[in-house]
Amino acid sequence: MLTTDPDYYAVASGGLSADDVPPLTASPECDAVTRLARVHFGVAAALVTLSDGHGPRLQAADGALPGALPPDLFARSVRVGKALDTVVVIPDTRDDSRFFIDPQGVAAKWPRFFATCALTAADGRHMGALCLLDDAFRTFDEGQRAFLRDLAVLAAQALVRAHKDTALRDRVAELEADQELTMLALTGSGTGVWDRNVVTGEIHYSPAWKAILGYEPHELSNRIEDAYQRLHPDDLEHVKATMQAHFENRTDTYAVEHRIRCKDGTYRWICSRGKVVSRDRDGHARRMVGTTTDITASRELAAQLQQTIGLITNLTDEVPGLVFQYRESADGHGFFSYTSDGIRDIYEVTPEQVAQSAGPIEALIDPRDAAAYRQSLVESAANLTPWHLEYRVRLPRQGLCWRQGDARPQRMPDGGTLWHGFITDSTERKRIEAELHELATIDHLTQLPNRRHFMIQSEAELVRVRRGDSLGAAVLMLDLDHFKALNDRWGHALGDRALSHFARLLRLEVREGDIVGRLGGEEFAAVLPETDTDAAIALGRRVQRRAAETPLIHGDNRIALAVSIGIDRMLATDVGAYQSLARGDSALYLAKERGRNRIEIYHE
Repeated sequence: MLTTDPDYYAVASGGLSADDVPPLTASPECDAVTRLARVHFGVAAALVTLSDGHGPRLQAADGALPGALPPDLFARSVRVGKALDTVVVIPDTRDDSRFFIDPQGVAAKWPRFFATCALTAADGRHMGALCLLDDAFRTFDEGQRAFLRDLAVLAAQALVRAHKDTALRDRVAELEADQELTMLALTGSGTGVWDRNVVTGEIHYSPAWKAILGYEPHELSNRIEDAYQRLHPDDLEHVKATMQAHFENRTDTYAVEHRIRCKDGTYRWICSRGKVVSRDRDGHARRMVGTTTDITASRELAAQLQQTIGLITNLTDEVPGLVFQYRESADGHGFFSYTSDGIRDIYEVTPEQVAQSAGPIEALIDPRDAAAYRQSLVESAANLTPWHLEYRVRLPRQGLCWRQGDARPQRMPDGGTLWHGFITDSTERKRIEAELHELATIDHLTQLPNRRHFMIQSEAELVRVRRGDSLGAAVLMLDLDHFKALNDRWGHALGDRALSHFARLLRLEVREGDIVGRLGGEEFAAVLPETDTDAAIALGRRVQRRAAETPLIHGDNRIALAVSIGIDRMLATDVGAYQSLARGDSALYLAKERGRNRIEIYHE
C-alpha cells in the first residue's frame, strides 16, 4: 500500500495536494489504461495526470491514491529546453536527487519506485504523464518500457479525443443558444419568414430568408416553380409529398429538412416549418406561412459527434475484456446501460440481452461464487467503495472460466447506483497460479506432498491434538530397503520408477484425510489422525504386504520392494511436528539395524 501522508509529495509537486485538484470529467478510456497498467506491472498505483501552468492535475487513477500528485518531470524539462527520454524509471527514489527537498536537503517521503511516460499529442504538445508508483524496489526491462509507452499512446489519444469532445459539446451549446436567439428574433421581426399563396403559385421571402442562400433583398423570383428548381434533386419528391400531406389536412403542420441550392451553386441544409393559415369552404389550402432555419452547421456537427462516438466505441471494443456501465436502481433492479463488444467473449451474450436486465449474466455466475458476487455489489453500492472481485462463470462454449471485475460506483439522483468498470478474463492467470502452487507443494516424481507442504499439514494436525480436537495421531516413517543397491544395479531411471511405484501403493492403503509425503530420497512419512499405535502397525503391515505382492516389472524381471517402518505418536507437549517425526525416525533406524523389512515402535 502507498503511504498517504498529506506532506507526501509537497516539494516534488509544488505543494499541490490531490484534494486541491479540481474534479475533471471522467474518461473511461484513461480509467481502462490505468487499470491495465496497474494489473500488468503489478504496482500499487497507476495514474494519468494532466500538465498545466499550475502543476499536475489528476485525470484517472487505479490503486491506492497518494496524498498528493507526483511531479511531472517532462514539464520541467520542457521549461528548461532540455530533452528527456519519454520513459523515466527510478528504481529507488531515495537515490535520486530530484526527490529531495532542495533548501534543507532532507529527503521527502515518497514511494520507493517511480516510473513515468510522457503523454504527447500528435503535434508534439506535452499533455501530461502516465505514472506507476510502488513501495518496492524494482527495475524495468526494454519490453516493459515499450509496453508503458504503448499504454501512454492510448492515454494520450484518449485525452486528445476528450478535448475534442469538450470542444464539440461547447459548440453544440453555442449553437443551441444561437438557435434560441434566432427563433426569438424571427418571432419579433419576421426574419426568415416565407409566405405562399397556394392559389396563385406565388411565394414571398423576407430579406433574412434570402440572405441564407446568399441573395440580396431585391433578388429571387416569387414563383413556386423557381423555388422547386432550387431544391436538391434527391429531396424534391419528399418535400412535395410532405407539403401535399399538409395541404390535404393529413398533418397538423408542415415540417421538413432538405437541401437547397444557394446563389453560388452550393447546397445548404435547411429546416422549413409552416402551416396553412387559410382554406376555402371546401377545405382547400389558400395561404401558408412559415419559417426557414439554416441547419447546415448542426448537421455537420451531428456527423462529427457521430464519428467521435464511433471512435470511442471502436476503442473500447478493441480493448481485451469488457468495458461496461452498470446501473442498479434503489430497489435492486440492475441492467447494463453500456457494454463494449467484449461482452461476447467475457459472458457469451450480446449487449442487447443485458440492456434491460442483468439476469442473463447473473445466471452465468458459478453457484460457488454467486453469493459473493451479489454481496460485493451490495457493499460497493452501500459504501460507494470500488468494486473488485474474482469469480467463476460457466459459459456454454468456453466452460468454467475465471473473471476479474473492477469498477467505481457513484450515487444517482434517484438513489440508485451507477458503476463504470472493466472485466477481464483471468482464467489463464488462475491456471498458472494453480500450477505454481502445485509446483511449490507437490513432489513431481511421486505426486505426493513435498517435505515443506507435508510439514505444514503436520503442524496443523499437531494444533488439533493440542486443542483436544483429535483423539491422537500416529506417525509413520517409511524407508525403502536396499534402494542404493537397486539404483546401482538397475540405474537411476528404474530407481525413480520404484519411488513412484511405492508412492502409488502407499496411497492405496491410507485413508482420505491421512497426511502422506515424500521427505527426500527413498524416505516417506505419514501422519494418521484419529489413529492409535495398533492401527498404525496394521497399516504398516498392509503397506509391507502390498509392496511385496506388487513387484515392479522391468522387462522380464519382477522386482519386489521391501520397506522398513518406524512408528510413534504425536504428543500435545511436542514443540513442533518435527519431534514426533524425529522419534519415528529413531524407530525406523532401529528397524534397519535389526534386519530391515520390519516395523519398530519408538521407546524411550
